[in-house]
Amino acid sequence: MKIIDISWPISTATTGYKDKKIVNFEETRTFTKDGVRESVITLSSHTGTHVDAPAHFLKDGLTIDQMDPERFIGPCVVLDLTDVSPETGITEEHLEEFDIEEGDLVLLKTSNSFRSPTEKFDPHFVFLEASGARYLAEIGVGLVGIDYLGIERNQPHHDTHRALMEADVAIVEGLRLGHVQQGEYFLVCLPLNIIGLEAAPARAILVDGIE
Repeated sequence: MKIIDISWPISTATTGYKDKKIVNFEETRTFTKDGVRESVITLSSHTGTHVDAPAHFLKDGLTIDQMDPERFIGPCVVLDLTDVSPETGITEEHLEEFDIEEGDLVLLKTSNSFRSPTEKFDPHFVFLEASGARYLAEIGVGLVGIDYLGIERNQPHHDTHRALMEADVAIVEGLRLGHVQQGEYFLVCLPLNIIGLEAAPARAILVDGIE
């Protein structure tokens, strides 16, 4: 059995969506002065690997603490879409090539995964195009994860998010899949249990070889 960390590492240099400053560490006690170390961490709810709750885009959608954690644990499939162009995004046509079934937890590996976790934000990242989102929603997958800080790009009505959220499909953004081969794994991706928010950072791992 092998544990594969697919989380975006968090530091003050971590890439922020549209280059927003999203992370700050403040050292409040030092070993030299106090004999212990203690810090305050300030994070955006959309820092690195994170889960978007329906409340992010749906007026009466669930907040992150209202989402059942079981939704983020279970057998999953990593799909290799590294040949998809940022210009088209991941469309229904791309996804039709795979055997995706109802209830699947689907992780989309793209060329995004080969970017440094601290490099300048690239607005031309590979995204899940609306037709691809509708296709996954119609199948009835349980979760969709992607390897950049957003699952959609330049969609005025947020069609990708809405297609998934209205179909009760969980969304994970900010995965790191460059070191993961296409195939089946066991996913554990638990968002922080923060009351009332529309998203929360998460630690995500894959377990390979689980019996």
